[in-house]
Amino acid sequence: MANVVVLGAGVSGHTAALHLRRMLSKNDNVTVVTPNSNWNWIPSNIWVGVGTMPQSKVLFPLAPVYKKKGIDFVQAKATEIWPNGGEGGESGFIEAESTLPSQAGAKVRIPYDFLINATGPRLRFEATPGLGPDGGETVSVCTADHATHAAKELEALIVQARAGKKQVAVVGTGHGTCTCEGAAFEYVFNVDDRLRKAGVRDMVRLVFLTNEAQLGDFGVDGMTFVDRGFETSSELWTASLFRERNVEAIVGTAVEKIKDGVITYETLDGEKHRLSFDFAMLLPPFGGVPLKAFDSDGTEITERMFAPSGFMKVDADYSPKPYEEWRAEDWPKTYEAPGFPNVFAVGIAFAPPHQISRPRTTPNGTLIAPAPPRTGMPSGVMGKAVAETIAKRIKDPKAAAVSASMANMGAACVASAGTGMTKGSAAAMTMMPVVPDYVKYPTGRDIKDTRGDIGLSGHWVKLMLHYLFIYKAKAKPFWFLIPE
Repeated sequence: MANVVVLGAGVSGHTAALHLRRMLSKNDNVTVVTPNSNWNWIPSNIWVGVGTMPQSKVLFPLAPVYKKKGIDFVQAKATEIWPNGGEGGESGFIEAESTLPSQAGAKVRIPYDFLINATGPRLRFEATPGLGPDGGETVSVCTADHATHAAKELEALIVQARAGKKQVAVVGTGHGTCTCEGAAFEYVFNVDDRLRKAGVRDMVRLVFLTNEAQLGDFGVDGMTFVDRGFETSSELWTASLFRERNVEAIVGTAVEKIKDGVITYETLDGEKHRLSFDFAMLLPPFGGVPLKAFDSDGTEITERMFAPSGFMKVDADYSPKPYEEWRAEDWPKTYEAPGFPNVFAVGIAFAPPHQISRPRTTPNGTLIAPAPPRTGMPSGVMGKAVAETIAKRIKDPKAAAVSASMANMGAACVASAGTGMTKGSAAAMTMMPVVPDYVKYPTGRDIKDTRGDIGLSGHWVKLMLHYLFIYKAKAKPFWFLIPE
């Protein structure tokens, strides 16, 4: 009998847990430890954030799903990992604190034979003074609650615009090292669509403020597409949408602070700027959740298992190199923690070895570097691959790990640009691979499988994916036939 523990129930963790339960025997235990009681389909938070979808449509309770599938569910926040067990000689275990209202803070110890760290990100709003909905002056769509709050604030702006007051709405990244520029890109065009349908678009200056050096970078060093036989860049492709919708773009920015309705930011040339706003949705930078690691004698080994960012080290090349010397093969393949073949980290929880987009520093020494995205489709693929590895090793401890390198993995992204079955729109992009390989491909990616398209059909795909992945996450009949 084997005990497999999964920390986190986002796309990676939930996917891994469901596949593990499907692959393992009834004598093996699968336990999910997560502080949240609900599962959230985060891509659709964008629609919640503009008021076109209620948050009830993007959430469902985890407990009934896990009970139905025979997965143990512990609602708690993991705080410590003891990969070698304690001095008593027991197997590895994790320490957690209950987040159940009736048991808040109670200590929980859970042993494991295999551990998957899929804790996702810590939202580091504190990295920029004044950032975020809790004590700050900006809104967020990172959680369903945040998105609901954002929709209310957007509606307040619309009320002011209808009253004849000119407004400024800013969407983008709230720090120089943010990731998920694609989510900000998607949200700004949903705001544009919402304002148009409310009849107040001409009353609102809409600004996209991003840490990308060029539009269309998306933290993946941009893409090259073939359109009607001609090569075009994602920068030109993306910029055309900004021009069409009259959205003002300010690139290469690092937000310094937000105070009294003013965003102070620095640009790559080192100049400081101020931008007044009436509504702002700025994404925070991500960090690893606060987990500590200990050896069996109680010696702390957190620095051995985790990068300074708080993300877990895996089978990547973390040696310091100039950006120009990094290669696709330096990215992890199996997501095993070095020295601990029974511990894995997937999704946002693993530490990337380097930036995909070129990091830049202003003359003032401010780092402006989009962090590598590890969400969505790649997260699900990683979760399933690690589940397959564990299932194989329970039967044969020497079994080879299943490889799922982002340097060999494709990804599809469908960014909504307005809702409606007949008038909706979306920007659909595919890339192969996610991490560019400039040795193998002249443009970094396979030009045949890297495409971009904007139109109504993309919106239909986005809506279809919403329902398909919630169906899959609820483990409905034949859920496993839906690809990650």
